[in-house]
Amino acid sequence: MDLTAVTSYRVARSRADLSLAPGERFLAGGTWLFSEPNRDVTGLVDLAGMPWEPLVVDDAGLTIGATCTIARLLALPARPGWTAQPLFAQAAHSLLASFKIWNEATVVGNICRSYSAAAMLAACATLDAQAVVWTPAGDHRIVPVADLPTGNGTTALAHGELVREVRIGGDALAARTALRKVALAELGRSGAVVTGRMHRDGRTVVVVTAATLTPTVLRYDSPPAATQASDDARAGEGFYTDPLGSADWRRHLAGLLAAQVVEELSSGAGGREDAS
Repeated sequence: MDLTAVTSYRVARSRADLSLAPGERFLAGGTWLFSEPNRDVTGLVDLAGMPWEPLVVDDAGLTIGATCTIARLLALPARPGWTAQPLFAQAAHSLLASFKIWNEATVVGNICRSYSAAAMLAACATLDAQAVVWTPAGDHRIVPVADLPTGNGTTALAHGELVREVRIGGDALAARTALRKVALAELGRSGAVVTGRMHRDGRTVVVVTAATLTPTVLRYDSPPAATQASDDARAGEGFYTDPLGSADWRRHLAGLLAAQVVEELSSGAGGREDAS
């Protein structure tokens, strides 16, 4: 879709170029930006010129740069010991977007768009990812990815702030993971997504997205019973009703899927994706 109000376009090549004028917006993949009229957008600042590595793998874990596409993340060769790595592909297949979109859409863009069904947000929240936020003043702050969304499509980011990168620690990447999702239509937007990870010492994290306006993160020091995870998921806040499902339906599914995720993780399987 054409952005008919845009009158300026520039490529950012240094941090100084990231200062936004009124009406300007950052452009990375642009798959959402160009999908709606966005008549308040009068200028684009293209991040493609910034000298950022898409992915950095080191002893600390994985860093996903602001311009890394979903396809680039999925193409990362399997790393020994990163049991959680298949979760990224599972999350990508949960998106309401074809594989063609993966070549343009960015991981960080999906996170910053912060729709309740943002699947890359779900994966990164499950892995306790940390977002490095650059501010217009020239400093930065670190925010848990799970805390970025404030609603369905709204974030804690102020105008001019930019998620420079997302960091995922090696400890989380070594854990077993699981994903379950349900949608009313095979190719429709997810009505409920539950993801989880479990460590060798029993530490467990279960995350509900799509069913709630913001991620619901449940933490356990030892593997919970399936019934406990189900009850805890249903006790969360932010379940909502829209044309794709009622709040009660989403709450029910969250509990059902949370139990399945915990059962899979406790069985030692991990990594299997359920069908819509």
